Amino acid sequence: MSQDALMNTYGPRIAKLVRGEGCLLWDDEGNQYLDALSGIAVCGLGHSHPAITRAIAEQAGTLMHTSNLFAIDQQEKLGERLRQLSGMDRVFFSNSGAEANEAAIKIARKYGQDKGIHHPIIVTASGSFHGRTMATLSATGNNKIKKGFEPLVPGFVHVPYNDVATLTQVVKSDSNIVAVMVEPIQGEGGINIPAEDYLPQLRELCDERGLLLILDEIQTGNGRAGKYFCYQWHDLLPDVVTTAKGLGNGLPIGACLARGAAAEVLNPGNHGTTFGGNPLCTHAALAVVNEVVDGGYIERAASLGETMLKQLQAKLSDCPRVKLVRGKGLLLGIELDQNDLPVVAEAKKRGLIVNLTAGNVVRLLPPLITTDAQADTIVDVISEVLHAL
Repeated sequence: MSQDALMNTYGPRIAKLVRGEGCLLWDDEGNQYLDALSGIAVCGLGHSHPAITRAIAEQAGTLMHTSNLFAIDQQEKLGERLRQLSGMDRVFFSNSGAEANEAAIKIARKYGQDKGIHHPIIVTASGSFHGRTMATLSATGNNKIKKGFEPLVPGFVHVPYNDVATLTQVVKSDSNIVAVMVEPIQGEGGINIPAEDYLPQLRELCDERGLLLILDEIQTGNGRAGKYFCYQWHDLLPDVVTTAKGLGNGLPIGACLARGAAAEVLNPGNHGTTFGGNPLCTHAALAVVNEVVDGGYIERAASLGETMLKQLQAKLSDCPRVKLVRGKGLLLGIELDQNDLPVVAEAKKRGLIVNLTAGNVVRLLPPLITTDAQADTIVDVISEVLHAL
């Protein structure tokens, strides 16, 4: 089958995958791969997980869609579960992470407008990635992916990531700033992990200035960073937190959670969605959340990630191509000394699926269900590939 009918938005594909089970995938030629990418942090419970498969089948055979004109029991149950896990007050369900971030941006803007700020500004970080819709693209701190889409949406200012001093200076110089929006760990930006006191200092600054603290946990949430949400490594709560990816384990669902004043900003007519929070996706997502939490996979991500990080650092300590190995939970990044090295292709030849992000960072996002033996294979294969380069 030809790809001629598809817009060329992704370039040549790595392979045509046709089947998955647990942490394993197979292509249309019968080749088997160990998945160390999880569909870019989506399939935290791997492929064809029996509990998720069962939940999808049950709901598909009962009721898939009604629209949000009607109360949806599955949506309410998932919302309550996420509220308990997050410390937030209310949730808006969408179809994706970009849409969850759109909701967060609208909350921040209306929060400002309600306070009489007619040109509200949100501060985001350089190297960030918040989505590819026009507003989330404008919020993103990566000029390369913005090229060709000007004029961008106004109302965003970018500051260096992990630089509280510069952020403080910017915030104090502009009374139109209403929110600070960052990723606790930058995923697309190269698994960039800030200083331990970065988020607490942002919380303190936002409290001092009356700003909303928005945390984009699209990639870091749902257990991947070793807590249900990455901010839970600290004694703080954001005003708004967004998530998606691992929430549905492959089904399209996103969530924007808010607390306090931020949770009361949006009212009927301010925002909405046709498909977001439909019975199918919310029922499946609830099964995902329950399995991740009750199955011990959050703690597993923390411990296995620490083990893999130490193993990678040891095995790659003498590799001339490797500048730095970093990670938190099962978000692992290996920074290389140059861009576009053939790591993905070489790993694929050895039966391992990884990817490069930010041009020179090997990103490893294995499923939370990865076994010790599979983790050892990932470490051994990627080490072999990098030494061979």
